Amino acid sequence: MPTVLFLPHKLILPKGAILQAETGETILNLALRNDIKLEHACEQSCACSTCHCIIRKGFFSVTGWSEKEDDILDKAWGLQPESRLSCQAIIGKMNIEVEIPLYNLNYNANEF
Repeated sequence: MPTVLFLPHKLILPKGAILQAETGETILNLALRNDIKLEHACEQSCACSTCHCIIRKGFFSVTGWSEKEDDILDKAWGLQPESRLSCQAIIGKMNIEVEIPLYNLNYNANEF
């Protein structure tokens, strides 16, 4: 079972979290299963970028990349080379480290 480290997020997860994932589940499903309120406005249909996350470690262990996801990611604020949509990023067998950005199309944590 891979371990997923969610880095601290000012509003959603102030202390961060270390979770055991099932290989083959998405980062978003892991977060929701563990009561992490990661936004997902399009209900996991790969139509928005509100579930944008950044894979800080273990990027190549995360699978499920598609051209559609790439197109949607272009709309994400703070896009990085390691950015993924958490609803599309499938956890592999290696441990990963995930950062939830402080802002997306629907909110800016710096305003709070």
